[in-house]
Amino acid sequence: MNNQKTGVVISCRELSKTYQLGNLNVPVLKGVNLEVQRGERIAIVGASGSGKSTLLHLLGGLDQVSSGSVQILGQAVQQMSEVQRGELRNRSLGFVYQFHHLLAEFTALENVAMPLLIRGMKHSKANPRAAAMLEQVGLAARIQHLPSELSGGERQRVAVARALVTEPACVLADEPTGNLDRNSAQALFELMQQLNAKLNTSFIVVTHDFELAGRMQRRLRLIDGVLQTEHD
Repeated sequence: MNNQKTGVVISCRELSKTYQLGNLNVPVLKGVNLEVQRGERIAIVGASGSGKSTLLHLLGGLDQVSSGSVQILGQAVQQMSEVQRGELRNRSLGFVYQFHHLLAEFTALENVAMPLLIRGMKHSKANPRAAAMLEQVGLAARIQHLPSELSGGERQRVAVARALVTEPACVLADEPTGNLDRNSAQALFELMQQLNAKLNTSFIVVTHDFELAGRMQRRLRLIDGVLQTEHD
């Protein structure tokens, strides 16, 4: 299903999230509505603590909604078991975080192959696919290196390769350039644009980086738990 080239990949309706802190109910998201089309690039901006990461986690099925609904490729996430949600994430989504979250004891190749192995693919098929994706992100010569042997920018590119190796319908990225210098961030912007064009993968990017946000097709801002469209 994630090979479809058009249509809605992720949507939410009247999505709300409230956290309970002692006797206090703290609303973080209030009635958020969003529809993300195949191949679309969206930036979500907002002040620290505005709920950007929470929204990303809900859209990715990583957290439970308080009310409202989330659909990934037309499937209602909240009606699934945890196992089903995990399978849907592995099949349809990729995740990139501010910290690369690579496994220190595994090579770049092994880290990128991991999502394929988790879904049951044999090493003989997973490793060539992982190597090809690392080549696409410019790391063909570094596939046998451990994360500790890579620069910050290289580690983040490995993380992007890992997110894309399953050819997901959508990549959810939380401050992907937050720990990178300007040159590395610029290279990562361009890489994301190239892969978006080549694979028709949607990107939802939470960012404080105005330059990255400006390169997206749509910019949305979270203010007091409400998602608003930003205009030029």
